Amino acid sequence: MPESDMTDSAPPHPGTWADLDVTDAPRPADLALISEALDRFNTERTGIDDRRPLAVLVRDPETHQVIGGLTGRTSLGLFFVDLLFLPPELRGSGLGSRVLRHAEQEARARGCHAAVLYTISFQAPGFYRRHGWRELGEVPCDPPGTSRVFMTKELTAPVATGARPTDGANVA
Repeated sequence: MPESDMTDSAPPHPGTWADLDVTDAPRPADLALISEALDRFNTERTGIDDRRPLAVLVRDPETHQVIGGLTGRTSLGLFFVDLLFLPPELRGSGLGSRVLRHAEQEARARGCHAAVLYTISFQAPGFYRRHGWRELGEVPCDPPGTSRVFMTKELTAPVATGARPTDGANVA
């Protein structure tokens, strides 16, 4: 077979049909396009269209500005915790526990049976363990001696405090 025939029938080289743009500043519209396209693909494959953001926001009682909280999402029976942050002066007060319980309860209400997250070894693996999360594994990262800790929690067990977590200030 002549070389030109082989070239014509071969799939195009990726550089001939797509431009690649490596950036640390993607446009929100570009991120949304990728997210929505993957969500459509998942929905077509599973027949389930249940992806929703989930956030528990902590607001300053005087200014009502968000000062911390939890962000994540629910999809296909799983709750993904993306971020959990509280200002240093609020840590150790039980507020983080309340935030996490509220998020887990909402995930259960949405039909999630398990949750996943990753934290860094110097961040909060102990906090999550105290709340029933277990380690799936670790991946070393920088600085040396540090690792990403991947964790999961079953959400099928009923909440001990009732149908909804309380808002009481004395909740640990």
